[in-house]
Amino acid sequence: MTPAAFKQSLLHRKPPECAPALQALWWAAKDDWNAAHAIVMAHDDGDCAWVHAHLHRVEGDLDNARYWYRQAGKRPATGAHDAEREAIIAALL
Repeated sequence: MTPAAFKQSLLHRKPPECAPALQALWWAAKDDWNAAHAIVMAHDDGDCAWVHAHLHRVEGDLDNARYWYRQAGKRPATGAHDAEREAIIAALL
């Protein structure tokens, strides 16, 4: 799947078949923070930790976000939330 195909999938009611971290980002792009958060909470891997960090950053809980960035081995993002989400999608695809 390409980032463009992922973006196009947002027109549907359900996420495409993909890794949990990408499914969480799909729900985040649909403004369903709770669904996205439930997915990353259920998985213990670096990709989900990275998305988890992003979600808490979007929420405004920067201390929690920093914790999850450390768990993912990533530097905390500082740019626009949408730009970060798109960069994570591109990296995971």
